[in-house]
Amino acid sequence: PDHAEKTTMWKLGNITEATGIELTDSLMMHPGASVCALVFAHPKSSYFAVGKVTNEQIVDYAARKGTTVDAVETWLRPILSYDV
Repeated sequence: PDHAEKTTMWKLGNITEATGIELTDSLMMHPGASVCALVFAHPKSSYFAVGKVTNEQIVDYAARKGTTVDAVETWLRPILSYDV
């Protein structure tokens, strides 16, 4: 659910240069019909959803990612288990 990781994918894969697909400031893809995903194929693979995350998880994730809690809360607001 952390769309900010799209920037990492774009840098590592030279996505804009290879495809012409660009990221907007809000990390939407242009053109709008574009899709990106990390797909891991395995016979026992299944879809899953990340549930609501706690403040403790956000603080830990921000520290491991080397960013601020505010930045992580901004990108992950829809799945926070608390109000900001």
